[in-house]
Amino acid sequence: KWVCWAGDRSKAAAFSAKLCVCVSEGTAYSAYHYMVFACADSRVCPSVTLGLEPGEAFTIRNIANMVPSYCKNKYAGVGSAIEYAVCALKVEVIVVIGHSRCGGIKALLSLKDGADDSFHFVEDWVRIGFPAKKKVQTECASMPFDDQCTVLEKEAVNVSLQNLLTYPFVKEGVSNGTLKLVGGHYDFVSGKFETWEQ
Repeated sequence: KWVCWAGDRSKAAAFSAKLCVCVSEGTAYSAYHYMVFACADSRVCPSVTLGLEPGEAFTIRNIANMVPSYCKNKYAGVGSAIEYAVCALKVEVIVVIGHSRCGGIKALLSLKDGADDSFHFVEDWVRIGFPAKKKVQTECASMPFDDQCTVLEKEAVNVSLQNLLTYPFVKEGVSNGTLKLVGGHYDFVSGKFETWEQ
């Protein structure tokens, strides 16, 4: 495994060398097997977590690794990435990875009904996971807030997996067996990584 840290010339050179090999072998832009949705949190780089080489995964990172449901008039950036990965790159697996101590999930669980938003975009974005929040608040009401967040980190992944099925090209791929949907959760404190299939 490799990690490219800013300021570390030897690691940056090693990364560059690996990328050059992939380009020369024609894999850097044409051998994507996976599409990965991961959080923008710098503590959970999906390439490092999954041990992926350059050119293996088409990666989308956003707040709380959310996938919105299909809508041609909203969240086109996410929709176009999914469409390109499935229809053009022909990825075989879409993975949605949640993680421990996620600030986006904490923001979702902290949202109060009827309260004004503090940000221009964040609250509206994390509301994508509202069905998961509702489930956790119903089923885990007696748990401490931090424990509810841990459960919600995984349940929000399940909502994103369900939302992926609202994209017709994703649903078609899953139905005909050319595409798998996988959920994951990475605890960067313990190092534990869990996966499950949709």
